[in-house]
Amino acid sequence: MKKSRSVKRAGRHWSIRTRIQGTEQRPRLCVFRSLKHMYAQLIDDSSGRILVSVSSLKLNGSKQGNGGNVAAAKKVGKVIAERALEKGLKTVVFDRGGYFYHGRVKALAEAAREGGLKF
Repeated sequence: MKKSRSVKRAGRHWSIRTRIQGTEQRPRLCVFRSLKHMYAQLIDDSSGRILVSVSSLKLNGSKQGNGGNVAAAKKVGKVIAERALEKGLKTVVFDRGGYFYHGRVKALAEAAREGGLKF
């Protein structure tokens, strides 16, 4: 029987998460994408805290614009980099969440790099 797309993504995400872990000095930049929006969080896995979180839903407001495109992903990447630098975080570990590194995920990562984050 063929595995569904979401089951395959969950397997890739589990495989990634066994190798990477965020710390207080170098948190994990976790990306989640839905059909309508992009979400990014900086997570300290040692204490289980979310240090910074940004979503295209909160940036665009409730019903303004499309949060599920490359432009919105770039905006989310730029804002998360700004907020991380405000908290004194310069280096992160990138967790693509089991998604392939292209399209919206790649745009978010490149915008975060341009904003000053290193990973």
